[in-house]
Amino acid sequence: MAGTFELFADEDSRIRFRLVAPDGAVLAVSGQYPDKYQAAAAIRDVRECAGTGLISDLAPAAALARVGAQRSPHHVRPYSTGTANSRGAA
Repeated sequence: MAGTFELFADEDSRIRFRLVAPDGAVLAVSGQYPDKYQAAAAIRDVRECAGTGLISDLAPAAALARVGAQRSPHHVRPYSTGTANSRGAA
């Protein structure tokens, strides 16, 4: 199932986009762009790198303890190699 990129004007009348999951959940919101063309170019960049993007864990280890209590149907297990700031493919 594919999500949808939605272009919209924010409260400053600047263009932004959001990535919306098929169930309607907002997965990501962009920064501001001066026009639709630049926002569309950013969407192309996101599409290109999202499938191969690495995970960089910058969260403190204590944040991991709270994950178990907040599981949802879309929960993804934290990636860990046992070393701080490690990176791995999603």
